[in-house]
Amino acid sequence: MATLGPDPRPHSQLASASIQSNISGNNLPPNRGLERALEEGANSGFMNLSARKLKEYPRTASNYDLSDTVEADLSRNRLAEVPLEVCHLVALETLNLYHNCIKTIPDTIISLQSLTSLNLSRNQLCALPASLCGLPLRVLIASNNKLVCIPEAIGQLRSLMELDVSCNEITALPRHIGRLKALRELNVRRNLLCVLPEDLAELPLVKFDFSCNKVSTIPVCYRKMSQLQSLQLENNPLQSPPIIKYPNGRYTEDIDQNKKQDTDSGVGSDNGDKRLSATEPSDEDSLSLNVPMSHITEEEGLSKDDSSEHISALTGSIHTHKHTHTTPHVSDTLSKDISTPLHPPTLSMSSHPSPIPTLLNGRREQPAGLLFLRTHKSLESVDPQFTMRRKMEQLREELELMEQLRDSIESRLKVALPEDLGSSLMDGVVLCHLANHIRPRSVVSIHVPSPAVPKLSMAKCRRNVENFLDACRKMGVPEDKLCLPHHILEEKGMIKVSVTVQALVDETSTKQALFT
Repeated sequence: MATLGPDPRPHSQLASASIQSNISGNNLPPNRGLERALEEGANSGFMNLSARKLKEYPRTASNYDLSDTVEADLSRNRLAEVPLEVCHLVALETLNLYHNCIKTIPDTIISLQSLTSLNLSRNQLCALPASLCGLPLRVLIASNNKLVCIPEAIGQLRSLMELDVSCNEITALPRHIGRLKALRELNVRRNLLCVLPEDLAELPLVKFDFSCNKVSTIPVCYRKMSQLQSLQLENNPLQSPPIIKYPNGRYTEDIDQNKKQDTDSGVGSDNGDKRLSATEPSDEDSLSLNVPMSHITEEEGLSKDDSSEHISALTGSIHTHKHTHTTPHVSDTLSKDISTPLHPPTLSMSSHPSPIPTLLNGRREQPAGLLFLRTHKSLESVDPQFTMRRKMEQLREELELMEQLRDSIESRLKVALPEDLGSSLMDGVVLCHLANHIRPRSVVSIHVPSPAVPKLSMAKCRRNVENFLDACRKMGVPEDKLCLPHHILEEKGMIKVSVTVQALVDETSTKQALFT
């Protein structure tokens, strides 16, 4: 009988062959960090695969049940396209694809009918597909790409509240952008826009940034934007800014047209061409001074262009005078401090850095084209006790609302809630039981923890919360008193939750009183 002798190959060749066999058989040890991230995603509903140098969707993801994933973070990788596997996560609500190499978006993304937030910034997109406009998006961020236009179908995104297409090559905004009736924030900074559509005046915009473009005229109808709190327009060759009316009845105007001589447009002469020198906005483009409008005096102001003849002088408003500087480079930023609604909107003047004012005959000489006025901080420093008292009063009101929320739930459900009220409500179970207590069967299905699975997945928590909010709508709670799902799920808006629960209790109590 023949016997097998020792392998004549050297030992080094045997080791090399063994390694090659393992590689070809895919027997390499798996990436433990990646496997752990996928396992956590299957358990929590949040899949975090950020900054892992991925060039494709991990194949081992098929070993995990990710069907309940509501948030996926694939940012800071090397993906060349949106993975098709991601388009199959039908429960997905937030998708972050920031800083990849994506050039196209597949039409299969239309299957993500729960997606409300999409971040596509810092990629290589040249166009957005029309299928993207068939999603229930509330936030769409596509900044720092190579977009040359926005699809006309953008008007279908009726729930869109924030649109950021800054740092692209867009030359015009689509006609149907005026159909975005829920839009609150619009950022088109650093593009190639020459004209602003008048339809934007009909939108409830709170923040609007069209700085670093080629806009020469602001439509006069923009004075109707009564909800606008922040307007960024620096680095545009503006020649015809209109009077802007604020909610408190004040206007911006120019009353010194007869004193003008040889001045240019009052905005930079660079026509905004600097915007292509960087890939994203820079906070150093301009020097901003936040100034309360009520503190702008008749002795302080900016020069305006001769082409703004249609701006009429209105009494009881701000007075601005011109300087003798021939070519001032000035940009106007209109903003309103949300935390202090009693104050009028804030007027922020921006320009290139100027020399510090010098003393002349015992008085400060003010450089041309720049206002040096008192800011909010200096005003608050006069009486810091006022700010402290206001904060203490606000804190006391919040604590009272939280106790009222606790009492409303405990008295009806006959349970004792833990001290951390937010964490006890975030899964939506208690709130669903409260809705069923007020009106039986108003929430048909409630996902509850079990001894085997003591903590619900994020997808099930969200379903509970959405079922509770739907029940509130059916019982007559007004939309303006309804909180948003993330106020409950992220414990970041318990005051809003308290308002919703109180409105639910009051609404049902009123109806019961009418029937009795």
